[in-house]
Amino acid sequence: MSATATATAPEAAGPGFLSPAGVEIAFVLVGLVTLGAALVTVTTRQLVHAALWLVVALGGLAVEYLLLTAEFIAWVQVLIYVGSVVVLLLFGLMLTKAPIGRSPDADSGNRPAALAVAAVSAVCLVWVVVDAFRTTWIDLDGPAQGSTEVSGQFLFRNWVLPFEALSVLLLAALVGAIVLSRKNSGDKEQR
Repeated sequence: MSATATATAPEAAGPGFLSPAGVEIAFVLVGLVTLGAALVTVTTRQLVHAALWLVVALGGLAVEYLLLTAEFIAWVQVLIYVGSVVVLLLFGLMLTKAPIGRSPDADSGNRPAALAVAAVSAVCLVWVVVDAFRTTWIDLDGPAQGSTEVSGQFLFRNWVLPFEALSVLLLAALVGAIVLSRKNSGDKEQR
């Protein structure tokens, strides 16, 4: 009888760490594509291509939210970030008449220092996240994990100030792009 009880105990314990389901495999694959798009975004020398790869990276994040059953956050990601922020970025590039092709001005020669800072930042971020969620298991089948009500309560209780600060920052960027474009066109008219 003890051999039977021992054999069924691990099965009743729940999913194991090394037994991925289809959703977890899809999550990892989409995460790898998103990471690749993010790396291309920051390493390309063409600004418009960087903006378009940013669309792929942000779209990948929206898919990740869908896989986590947070449909509201996924649609916010698509509407706000993929739609508005990238359009604002491209609009700013067009208003400031940024070069479309390769830009020698985009390379400052600080690649080794930037790579070192990026590596240290990535290691610190991974360490903090792993340390914070080491023993946490997210039950996606729980009651209304990704519902609009739960997400809205969490976001608007804890993250209202960062959202407002981001909106002011984006507005300032748009106004700055308009001022720069008008200043350049005004200089050309005086000549």
